[in-house]
Amino acid sequence: MEVLLPKLPSFKFPSPSYCCSITTRSSSYVKFGFRRLSSLTVCASTVNEAVTEPTLGSPSLGHSTRPHFPILHQEVNGSKLVYLDNAATSQKPTAVLKALQNYYEAYNSNVHRGIHSLSAKATDEYESARRKVAAFINASDSREIIFTRNATEAINLVAYSWGLSNLKKEDEIILTVAEHHSAIVPWQLVAQKVGAVLKFVKLNQDEVPDIGKLKEMLSKKTKIVVVHHVSNVLASVLPIRDIAHWAHDVGAKVLVDACQSVPHMVVDVQSLNVDFLVASSHKMCGPTGIGFLYGKIDLLSSMPPFLGGGEMISDVYFDHSTYAEPPSRFEAGTPAIGEAIGLGAAIDYLSGIGMQTIHDYEVELGRYLYERLLSVPNIRIYGPVPSEKVERAALCSFNVENLHPTDLATFLDQQHGVAIRSGHHCAQPLHRDILRVNASARASLYFYNTKEDVDNFIQALHDTVNFFNSFK
Repeated sequence: MEVLLPKLPSFKFPSPSYCCSITTRSSSYVKFGFRRLSSLTVCASTVNEAVTEPTLGSPSLGHSTRPHFPILHQEVNGSKLVYLDNAATSQKPTAVLKALQNYYEAYNSNVHRGIHSLSAKATDEYESARRKVAAFINASDSREIIFTRNATEAINLVAYSWGLSNLKKEDEIILTVAEHHSAIVPWQLVAQKVGAVLKFVKLNQDEVPDIGKLKEMLSKKTKIVVVHHVSNVLASVLPIRDIAHWAHDVGAKVLVDACQSVPHMVVDVQSLNVDFLVASSHKMCGPTGIGFLYGKIDLLSSMPPFLGGGEMISDVYFDHSTYAEPPSRFEAGTPAIGEAIGLGAAIDYLSGIGMQTIHDYEVELGRYLYERLLSVPNIRIYGPVPSEKVERAALCSFNVENLHPTDLATFLDQQHGVAIRSGHHCAQPLHRDILRVNASARASLYFYNTKEDVDNFIQALHDTVNFFNSFK
């Protein structure tokens, strides 16, 4: 049964000066003085970055990789940190931190614009990162990789460059009701300019976008299909290869938001045969401030620039300019050089583990999270039920009857050191119009999480629910 949550104010705690009791994780009493943050020192030089393939009886992938992430080894509000907000951003291994530090300490310089040694080194490393991204998603050519500020900018690039050049009045853009705002709003803006129409695929009874309905909606009017690979709310996984095949049959292009898939599974753009794909560095162990767009080279070569300025030109005259070939055409100005190098280091790290290894581990851990959450009374978990035939990503969005998710998240953080997310997760239409709730809580896992993390979270969640229910 769906739960309609009222808009409640976030729970107000007394000021620290009024209290008193510091308790264990399992206590239902309230402890105060929440703002204290004590970190445990982890020496980067002692962290062994090598990851061995788990075998029977060996530590899990989570236990093997946790030493590589210094931020995980600290206490938050007097409790050991349990970080379960990975769908929002991932933590960074020491290898990535060192790559960033090395760039700024050893060869910080602008790229493509100098013949001196530092500039040459920076350029080599920047372009090496592009090649690493291309190899990671199996692009046929590194020119098909455009560095952007984030996935949001990558989608806007396609919307404004390809969209404004190719869409006209009454053309149709197909999306699902589970899309992130960054996949909806740019196409709304472009549609308003050209008179195109947005059509949305609803959910089926399993709370997954209805792919059968999507196929039925495709027609010669359809010019582009914009879909997620993995939902950041429902944890559902869409059959992108099938969607691309159906879309291409009617002459439409396909743009995939892969922010929740590229960090967690093998993604092969040639096998999927998508036209555009976007992802973010910060969700895949890399720095913030950089993402990428994959586009088929023939499409990118036909698209006009998105931003004007240095680097993206061939020649500039007083009355006109000519433009560079991709990828430079779409990378105006000084790029995020250090961040690109950090992303390259993150890809090296992930590749060293193996994306199939990461995926297999997360499938097991995600199912464990789902099953443990079912022990919480009056809980509603959104999205499909995992089974042998139904794949779920390693995240769960949920609500507990009559408790506001922000109150849950606040108490979990301040009383137990558990980091989850609350809100509409940049999917407001999905929450308001489809799930019929204002917000949800979300726990999301990555390969450095463990079953102990899940157990600690569930114990803390029971304690939190009991605390709020004690006021009824």
